[in-house]
Amino acid sequence: MSNPKFRPLTFGVTRVALKDGVPGVHYLRAEQALQDYPRRITDRLQRWAAEAPERTFMARREKLADGTTGEWRHISYAQAWASARNIAQSLIDRGLSAERPVVILSENDLEHALLALGCLVAGVPFVPTSPAYSLISQDYDKLRHVLRTVTPGLVFAADSARYGKAISAAVGADIDVVLTSGSLEGRATTSFADLASTPATAQVDAAMQATGPDTITKFLFTSGSTKLPKAVINTQRMWCANQQQMAQSMPVLAQEPLVLVDWLPWNHTFGGNHNFGMVLYHGGTLYIDDGKPTPALMAETLRNLREIAPTVYFNVPTGFEAIANAMQSDDALRSKLLSRVKMFFYAGAALAQPVWDSLYASQEKEVGERIVMSTGLGMTESGPFAIFVTNPNVKAGDLGVPTPGMDIKLVDMQGKTEVRYRGPNITPGYWRAPEETAAHFDEEGFFCSGDAVKWIDETDVHQGLKFDGRIAEDFKLATGTFVSVGPLRAKIIAAGAPFIQDVVLTGINLKEVGAMVFPTAAVRVLAGVEADVPMADVLSSPKVLEHFQTVVNELARNATGSANRIARMCLLAEPPTIDRGEVTDKGSINQRAVLSHRAQTVEALHADTLHTILKPQL
Repeated sequence: MSNPKFRPLTFGVTRVALKDGVPGVHYLRAEQALQDYPRRITDRLQRWAAEAPERTFMARREKLADGTTGEWRHISYAQAWASARNIAQSLIDRGLSAERPVVILSENDLEHALLALGCLVAGVPFVPTSPAYSLISQDYDKLRHVLRTVTPGLVFAADSARYGKAISAAVGADIDVVLTSGSLEGRATTSFADLASTPATAQVDAAMQATGPDTITKFLFTSGSTKLPKAVINTQRMWCANQQQMAQSMPVLAQEPLVLVDWLPWNHTFGGNHNFGMVLYHGGTLYIDDGKPTPALMAETLRNLREIAPTVYFNVPTGFEAIANAMQSDDALRSKLLSRVKMFFYAGAALAQPVWDSLYASQEKEVGERIVMSTGLGMTESGPFAIFVTNPNVKAGDLGVPTPGMDIKLVDMQGKTEVRYRGPNITPGYWRAPEETAAHFDEEGFFCSGDAVKWIDETDVHQGLKFDGRIAEDFKLATGTFVSVGPLRAKIIAAGAPFIQDVVLTGINLKEVGAMVFPTAAVRVLAGVEADVPMADVLSSPKVLEHFQTVVNELARNATGSANRIARMCLLAEPPTIDRGEVTDKGSINQRAVLSHRAQTVEALHADTLHTILKPQL
C-alpha cells in the first residue's frame, strides 16, 4: 500500500535542536520543553482516589484450585489508597528504610502492587526481583546477591508453596517474611492480609510528606549480562519526570481513560516503571495478564485480549509475533483488540518485518486502517523512556527523537556513534557501587548507554535516530574488519522469519562470521512433528535443514564482504536461560553471556566438528 491509512495518532515531539561540540561530539534535544511534574508519584494516587474513587486501578483473574484462572478481581483507586496507607503504617512500625528496604520475590499481582504503593507512601524503597531467581535457579546465587546488596528488612512472596524453598535457602532468619498464602515450617511469617489491615495513623501522612524528588522509590536490578546484576537507584524525580516526558511524547495517553492489558514483569523497567507508572500517572486501569509470549502461556494472553480492549498495547516482539499469527484466523481477537487501540508499542528486541506486515494485514482486514506500531530506546538507567518515534511510518530499527527535557550526546566511538543521556529521568547511580557509578558517567555527567545509533536520514535530523547495535557486542575478525552485530542479527532474523527467535554471532578474532540460531516453536510445524518430539530431533529434520540452508544461501548472496557474510550456522536445541544470564525476563538476548556459556559450541562451529553445520551453497 503506497499511502497506507493509519488510525489517527498525535506525536508530541516532531522537531529537535542539534548542536556541535568538540570534534566527534554532537548534542541533541527536543525543541519542546518539559512541563511541570509532581514531586512524588503518590500525589497521583491520592488525586485519583479523590477524583475517581470507584475507577478500577488494577484487576487480575482469580487463581482457581486447578491452576486455571477465573473471573477478574478488581481494586479501585479508593481501595488502593486505603490499603497503601495501612501497609505504609506497617512498614513505618518496622523501621524500614533505604538501608533496610522491602524485597519482592514474586511476580505481578494485586498484593505486589499494593505493597509497592505502601512503600511509596512510607518512603521505603522496594526491590522487585526476578521470580526466576527463586523459581528457576538451582543455586540461588543471584537472589543471594540481591539480598546482600540491598540488606532488606522485609521479604515478600505470593505463596510459600513456590517460594518457600528459596526463602529457606537465601533469606536470613532476622528478616521479616510476608506471604499472601501459606506458611513456612519452623519460621514465623506475617500474612499480607495482616500487613494491609494495620490502621494508618498521622505518621503515614507525615512520612509521605517527607518524601520528595530525591527520595529513592525502588532498586531495579540490571540483567547482569557480563557480571552480577547492579542495583539501579530509582528516585521520585526520575519516575515523575519520565512519566511527564512520556505524556508529552505520547499525547494519546491522556486523550481518553487509559486501559492496559499487560504481562510485562515489574522487576524490569518496561513493565514496572513505564507501564505501571503510566497507569498510576494517568489514573488508568491495568489488567494484569498472567499470560506470557511462550507456547505454554500465550493462550492466556489471547484469552484476555478477546475480552478486554486496551487503548494502547505494549509487548515484546515474540508477543506481537504470536498475536500476529493468531489474528490471521481469530475473528474475536481481531475484533476486540482492534476496537479502540490507538497505538502498539514494542521494545526489548528487533521486530521482524514479516510480523509487522502480518499485523498490518489483519488490521486493514478488520478495521480498514493500520494501527501505528511505535517504539523507541531506553534502559533501566533512563527511567526507561528516552527516545521515541516521531511519525507513523516506522521501520524496523527506527528509534526517533529525544523526549522533552533530556539531553542526548552523540559520541564517535571507533566508527560507531554512542548515545549518552543527561536529564531528570536519569539515575543518580548504582546502589552501594560508587566505582560502577563513576565508570558509567562521562566528564559532563552524561550516562554512557553503550547503545550505538545513526541518523534515519542524514539530511533531516527531525526524523531522529535508528538503532545501530550495542558497541560492546561488536567485534573484529582476524583480518581487523569490524562486525556490526545489531544490524546483522536483525537481517538474519528477518531472513529466517518466522522460524528464528534470536541469533548470536560468532567469530571474534577468527576469519569468518558464524551464527548460532535459537529457533522459534514454529519449527515444529515446519518439521511436521508432534509437540513432544525433542527439539534436537526437530532441528535435524530434512524440512528444517532445507529451510535454514536456503536462509544461509540468501544471506550469502546479499553479503557485501566478510563482516556481513554468514560463513557457517548452527541451530541450538537448548533455549537461552535466564539463570545463566543468556536472556532477560523480557526475552532479549545477551550475546556476551551466550558466547561465554556456550564457548565449546562456538569452538566446534568454527572447527567444523559440530554434527550439523550449514554453509553457503551458491
